[in-house]
Amino acid sequence: MRFVAWDDIEVFAVLNTVSALLYLPAWVVAAAAGFGRRYVLASGAVLIVVAQLFIVLPELTAAQPVPRWAAGAPKFRLLDANVYYLNTTLLRGYATEIKAYRPELVTMEEATPPGVTQLGKSGALADLPYHYEVSRYDPKAFFIASKYPLGPSHVVFFGGLPLVVQTTVQLPAGPLTLWVVHTTAPVTESFAQWKGQLALIASLVEHRGPRHLLLVGDFNATWGNRGFRSILAQGMTDGAAARGRAFAMTWSQLKHPLPPLVRIDHVLTGSGVAVTTIRTDAGPGSDHRDPLATVASRRTAG
Repeated sequence: MRFVAWDDIEVFAVLNTVSALLYLPAWVVAAAAGFGRRYVLASGAVLIVVAQLFIVLPELTAAQPVPRWAAGAPKFRLLDANVYYLNTTLLRGYATEIKAYRPELVTMEEATPPGVTQLGKSGALADLPYHYEVSRYDPKAFFIASKYPLGPSHVVFFGGLPLVVQTTVQLPAGPLTLWVVHTTAPVTESFAQWKGQLALIASLVEHRGPRHLLLVGDFNATWGNRGFRSILAQGMTDGAAARGRAFAMTWSQLKHPLPPLVRIDHVLTGSGVAVTTIRTDAGPGSDHRDPLATVASRRTAG
């Protein structure tokens, strides 16, 4: 199904998000069958192992040195978070995280007005005076806070719901285009919508071009999904994979005792932009871990 109907059926699309883990039993079967001289079974298991390698190696081999130009380029700290719109702590925990990490740019999905108000009252945004908000009480809420001026800003809708916040961060090194994304989950009621949203994002990147583009947020997709790969194919670099952090999983941190098993929150960069460091931190009260990244932006003329 992965090779002949990539993401065409919901259950397989969900399984494709865990391609790095899904086929691991085949490794054990191959070893045990070979040791037990059950060669037909061993051969079948080896074929599955080879298929898994074919699927996951592009992500695992995407690690590369930080671009040479980035060493001397201006950098800023980014915190991206899907804060969960029913977060029982609201955003008190995120206020602590922001004060500790001191980002110059904060992007949030599912940040509803009460949480944004709470963030403001906490003093966490004191050094981030420029804001843009898609004020909603559902998972399609967005909030951006920046040390640097923002705008002009625009929201791209899909099916009547916000999908991408498009804005420009006016950095001292020159303007940087920022898109903050939140797709729906690939579940039964929104499966077709999820595929259409990823296709639209890829189309938007293709139309604009990747130069000086920073694309962040909750894509609800991994390298195992065709729609996400199509976005990367437009010239975008996955910051975590590029820095050798392909296994820095972000969801779900609430399935104890299991750790997060998929990486659906991404920091993608186009030409002239690069992630130099990246890690994740626990999202307080959310089911997502937060990507924390240092981003270099090449100076633009003028």
